[in-house]
Amino acid sequence: MKIAVIQGPNLNMLGMRERHIYGPMTLDQIHAQLEASASQNGIELEFFQSNLEGEIIDRIQECMGTVNGILINPAAYTHTSIAIADALKAVALPTVEVHISNIYHREEFRQKSITASASTGVITGFGPFGYHLGLIALTQIISEIHGAQAAANAQTSEEVSAEPTEQE
Repeated sequence: MKIAVIQGPNLNMLGMRERHIYGPMTLDQIHAQLEASASQNGIELEFFQSNLEGEIIDRIQECMGTVNGILINPAAYTHTSIAIADALKAVALPTVEVHISNIYHREEFRQKSITASASTGVITGFGPFGYHLGLIALTQIISEIHGAQAAANAQTSEEVSAEPTEQE
């Protein structure tokens, strides 16, 4: 299983910026912890961070056919980017949106997520641990999808093999 972890603007500044909101961990530390957890479970992670909306959209589009799901923190673009939401909808991959802070306890403009409508689920307010919760949720969703697809394929195979053959 392969999952893309996509990080939005200013997350490269974690550990330095607004520590009272985001905590002391750096993005590299969060990624290292995620990687350790994922590798124990046979999950491959691809990390990407950009401060540029177009680069994030390009990375989302590159996920089509290359990963099983997306774990994304769109950061400030959460509240403004119809384009990122459209990209997530276009690739149609299971997606979990993560926010370190509880966006519903923040300024009013941060309390609306445009990208949430394109996500399978949203985890907010658990600090860096939210990424782990998101990874657990995403792997469960992907496993359920693969299980359902395998069952459907098995059903189709049974139906095909049960069809009577024409005798001459």
